[in-house]
Amino acid sequence: MFSTAFSLALLPLLAAASPQQYGYAPPASNPTTQAAAVAPSAPASTSGQINIDVGAGGNFVFSPANVTASNGTLVTFFFPGGAIPHSVTQGDFANPCQPLSAQSGGSSGFDSGLQSTGVQWTLNVTNDQIPIYFFCKSPTHCGLGMVGSINAPSTGNTFDAWQAAAVKVGASEQTLQDNGPVTGGVGAIATATPAATASGSSSSGSGSSGSGGSSGAMRVSASSALSAIFGLAVAMLFVA
Repeated sequence: MFSTAFSLALLPLLAAASPQQYGYAPPASNPTTQAAAVAPSAPASTSGQINIDVGAGGNFVFSPANVTASNGTLVTFFFPGGAIPHSVTQGDFANPCQPLSAQSGGSSGFDSGLQSTGVQWTLNVTNDQIPIYFFCKSPTHCGLGMVGSINAPSTGNTFDAWQAAAVKVGASEQTLQDNGPVTGGVGAIATATPAATASGSSSSGSGSSGSGGSSGAMRVSASSALSAIFGLAVAMLFVA
């Protein structure tokens, strides 16, 4: 009698302590439901910091393409990576889709170089009184209108005029050699080459934390059930 009652009392506790052994197994995590790593993208701009997506949405555009920035403002470009490389190359309004070259002993334009991995690159605006024009030198991209500007005027050599001039070049765009990043610049300067941008770490971290928390709770429940089993066994021995 005691043996039968004791065994019946233990069954639900044993099932809770070892669910897989007694016919219950928690659903296995499905890796396909985990969030995919997010390619680097520009966070919201803040005071003194403007962020621009390069090739936003898989299109041949900069977003935003035309910004206003005072001296000391940092303008950071976020490259998505992938099969199609992009660049941020300082241009000459009079010669669309051509790099700005040094004239009369002055500085040459900045150039990120062609980038096909997720990186970010920053310019520091040093002269907000002059317009700064840039374009992507990956073959055909400038001719398709992938250009941008910083402090372009509202009349005359506007951003729209700069883009229209690039589109007019169209298929006759000259293929430019890529020699890697070039620091310096006119009106805005780059002081470092593009650097890797961390992405997807937050999502994967939170996912791992959530999974670990669930497993931890199951281990705590199992331990509690085992403790209850031993306590019940001792109590029933005294009753017998």
